[in-house]
Amino acid sequence: MIDRDGEVLWLDNGLVRLGLLPALGGRLLSLSTPDGREVLWRNDKLLTDRLELRQEHRPHGGSLGDWVNYGGDKTWPAPQGWERADQWAGPPDPVLDSGRYAVTAEQTGGTAVVTLTSGDDPRTGLRLTRRFELGGRSGYRMTLTARNTSARTVRWALWNVTQLGPGEVRVDGPAEVTELLAGTAFPEWQEVPGGVRVPGQDVVGKLGFPAATGRITHTADGLTWTQTFAVDEDAEYPDRGSRAEVWLECPQPRPLAALGDLDPPARIVECEVLGPLTTLAPGEATTLTIDCTIEGE
Repeated sequence: MIDRDGEVLWLDNGLVRLGLLPALGGRLLSLSTPDGREVLWRNDKLLTDRLELRQEHRPHGGSLGDWVNYGGDKTWPAPQGWERADQWAGPPDPVLDSGRYAVTAEQTGGTAVVTLTSGDDPRTGLRLTRRFELGGRSGYRMTLTARNTSARTVRWALWNVTQLGPGEVRVDGPAEVTELLAGTAFPEWQEVPGGVRVPGQDVVGKLGFPAATGRITHTADGLTWTQTFAVDEDAEYPDRGSRAEVWLECPQPRPLAALGDLDPPARIVECEVLGPLTTLAPGEATTLTIDCTIEGE
């Protein structure tokens, strides 16, 4: 069920196949079905189908325009920003986003478990851990942990970001939508029974969902990918209370100066899950669990 191919770890239970590349910020870079359909977006200019690098990778920082976007699924701290010490000034950064993650892998009975652990980031004070469990279903569990390894008290939220191709997104919960960021415009959305629908559209922008109830789905090419997660009704969340977020981007004629010269490489949909803002004394940790499933025609 666990296969190592150079730098890549493949997890396969016959229903779903995961490809993990610890050297690239602990990313999940492939999520496919037995018939070969890929769920995630990844940058084919940078990676082969076997997740081999087409060019040398080095951990790096800088502005958004310097970010090397490989795609896939990754975990960052929130809130994001470049103005204060309590904001994460990435991506990129050389530790949590583009650094090498340590690996442990084990198989117990019919369950494969891979744990990816970042280095200790001096700026945020955090060490991130991404634990993947693949059993006998068409899906997997991610358990994300942020631990304060510094000597100071810090306050952060876990923020899991999954990049997918063009498709439709549904966020369950009351239709409370916060316009967070407009690179070219805010994405359009519609209220539907029990949730909010964000259709595919050519725009660069982000919406937040402060009333999300713990389920977000992306549907495209006959596949529906679903994340479920617990929400804390009494907790404070980053980004004006957002428990989930949807970011859309599409290629532009020139880099977006207002977004640090971000240069979108493709039509990409990001489904983002956030944990509550948590004050962490030295040695303390916060955890977020996300269950992911795939259903197809």
